Amino acid sequence: MSLGARVLGIGRAPSALVLPLFVFVVLSGSLSTVADEKNLHVLLIMTDDMGWMDLHCQGNPVLRTPRIDGLAEQGTRFTQAYAAAPVCSPTRAALMTGLAPARLQITQHGSDGKQFWPDDRQVQPPPTSATLPLETTTLAERLRNAGYATGFFGKWHLGREKTFWPSAQGFDVNVGGCGLGGPPTYFDPYRIPALPPRASGEYLTDRLADEVITFMRREHNRPMFVCLWTYNPHYPFEAPEELTQHYRGQEGRGLKNPVYGGQIEATDRAVGRVLEELDTLEISEQTLVIFTSDNGGWSGATDNRPLRKGKGYLYEGGLRVPLIIRWPGVTATGVINNTPVISMDLTATILDAAGVSLSQEEQLDGESLRPLFANETLHRDALYFHYPHFAFHQNNRPGSAIRQGRYKLILRYDDDSVELYDLVEDTSETRNLAVAKPELTYQLKSRLMQWLQETNAGLPKRLK
Repeated sequence: MSLGARVLGIGRAPSALVLPLFVFVVLSGSLSTVADEKNLHVLLIMTDDMGWMDLHCQGNPVLRTPRIDGLAEQGTRFTQAYAAAPVCSPTRAALMTGLAPARLQITQHGSDGKQFWPDDRQVQPPPTSATLPLETTTLAERLRNAGYATGFFGKWHLGREKTFWPSAQGFDVNVGGCGLGGPPTYFDPYRIPALPPRASGEYLTDRLADEVITFMRREHNRPMFVCLWTYNPHYPFEAPEELTQHYRGQEGRGLKNPVYGGQIEATDRAVGRVLEELDTLEISEQTLVIFTSDNGGWSGATDNRPLRKGKGYLYEGGLRVPLIIRWPGVTATGVINNTPVISMDLTATILDAAGVSLSQEEQLDGESLRPLFANETLHRDALYFHYPHFAFHQNNRPGSAIRQGRYKLILRYDDDSVELYDLVEDTSETRNLAVAKPELTYQLKSRLMQWLQETNAGLPKRLK
């Protein structure tokens, strides 16, 4: 963070580890039309399983991420950005549609099944889809209808069958997007159905950057919507040795695995090459760039502290993700914003930036973030999360959550218990205040239950 960085939102945050106060509700109205921005390019970068502390600019003392850090210095870095879910597929579906995973009935990472269910479970998770329906209008379809060239590069994981891959969901070009949740390997030949081999031993994230650059060189004379959704730093843990060797012997706070450090740096390298190409093509000033992750980091691979737990949990470590936005002419440079925001807000922001309106019958579960860049506020006062499943590690408890103001409540379905945390005073969620604050607990649980009913969320069934 540059010394001149400004802090916006609720409260001040001299570092990424300080939590502010407010949150807001999830539904917003129609988006405004911005006719003079119809030629704006959009570059949406989403990593896979990158934790909140996996960037140097977020406070990690070991990892080297100079290109992404530089992007943060050129725009706004959000310290309280949330993924729509603590696992990948629901967040990806939410970002593609602007709808909450509960509303979409896509709430698990892939097809739920016995491989996720512990033998001693108290509840049976509800049915869930693992496929984004073709009837759902995607962000890519809306932008293509507005004249955008649309390209998808990387991980999709929203349908096993080819008929549900990006080319069927509004993208003109699909490189790498298929039903896989992770690559068989990061080195060519990758064995990814939508990515043919090119050069033996080539690294996957470098290849995806090459493909994005090729697409932009060909299409930059018209508005472009480019999704670079890296497989990194998801399992399997593989990275170029020239990057990994720097991290050997540095295990400790901020780094568990040297190879993981290499994966993060490889991601930074690829992102940097794509950003440099925007400069080469002289379109940086016409490009909205968004960088985020699909869920929190997996605790087995990365150090999420001071946040509690990681991927697959409704604690902050599973939900809190990096978010950087550079929107020329709209965002100022070197700003830190503490407003709690969620994945669906990015959908609304992109449509707003592109001047694409919704019909009166349509509705998003997010708000454009444009007001925040003008020192204004959003219109909601709570965020909601629904993960009624067991994750791949089987160590979590199915539940739902609400964050309102400084407080977050988690409802557990195995015993109907609740946990209440003050995220300003207790970032690590160590002190359950549910008994100490019964009125607030009742209020938040009631609001959460009402939202679950409104979204027709699937709920677990008690087994015992």
